[in-house]
Amino acid sequence: MKSFQNNYIESIPITHNVLQTIRLIGEYKGKQDLFKEQSPQLLETLKQTAIIQSIESSNRIEGISAPLERIKAIAAEKTTPANRSEQEIAGYRNVLNTIHSGYEHIPVTSNIVLQFHRDIYALSAIPGGSWKTTENEIAEVYPDGSKVVRFKPLSAFETPAAMDKLHTLFKSEMDRSQLEPLLIIATYVFDFLCVHPFKDGNGRMSRLLSLLLLYKSGYEAGRFISLEKLIEDNKDSYYDALNKSSQNWHEGKHNLIPWWEYFLGILLKAYRDFEGRVGLISSTRGGKTSLVLDVLKNIQGQFSVQDIQNLCPGVSLDMIRKILRDERKKGNLECTEMGRDSKWERSK
Repeated sequence: MKSFQNNYIESIPITHNVLQTIRLIGEYKGKQDLFKEQSPQLLETLKQTAIIQSIESSNRIEGISAPLERIKAIAAEKTTPANRSEQEIAGYRNVLNTIHSGYEHIPVTSNIVLQFHRDIYALSAIPGGSWKTTENEIAEVYPDGSKVVRFKPLSAFETPAAMDKLHTLFKSEMDRSQLEPLLIIATYVFDFLCVHPFKDGNGRMSRLLSLLLLYKSGYEAGRFISLEKLIEDNKDSYYDALNKSSQNWHEGKHNLIPWWEYFLGILLKAYRDFEGRVGLISSTRGGKTSLVLDVLKNIQGQFSVQDIQNLCPGVSLDMIRKILRDERKKGNLECTEMGRDSKWERSK
């Protein structure tokens, strides 16, 4: 809540890069309805793929994982979670579904944040839905198990009042409408991470709250392109931006620009991927084979079977492999790397 106190957020000079990114995001946002009208079936398959990727990536960032086939089954509610990791994955799915289906009617309050946290852990033995009672820290964990403490959040004693204040100030800033909503949303997420109000699950909560706030302001790219996956793919940049902007946060003398640039950059990338995904296959003639062929016609550079499946989420791997083989026989494609992770490209 430090960023919202004493009009601090309004005192920060907005850089040309931030302004340019906001402008570009606004242009993409204006195309959302057009995309929906052109390709409703495609958007539905993109949405299902994004849900699976969001569940997988957001949990994997926190070291919680399961085989992809299990995640798909859990996302579709076709199986019962078999262990603690799967229980938390299913809990994340439930909150994500709640946001997707009813974001317009969900108020942004401390009670909602507590409810979401409770629901993430509702299927596990871990108690959720309460603010932290012991001190915690923001740390980066490396593959070898070592970690670096990046930031010391507010104390457990300060947390309940800080969260109430954050939501009061956030609502006030949004109601005043004197600042770009995207910057207010990014700042809310940043201050949430700096307070770090829970013993566990803060990262996942920040990503769910990001989606909720963006949806409520009309930014729907995350419904079709997984923001969580983009964050996972750019995890080093995430930690770097958080580290730079959190310096001197306790004193209210921090620099929000690195975090703003990171947050807006992820959203812009999602919109670009969204337009690219729809643009690649919006002209399909119907049928799964035509869908794959149109993607192959437009795709640039080397690609894998998985790349094609991501662009054609409703098409099975077996069908994609068969089409690739047929196109290779016709001389339209070349397989540049054999094996499980084979690479392909268009014939020159």
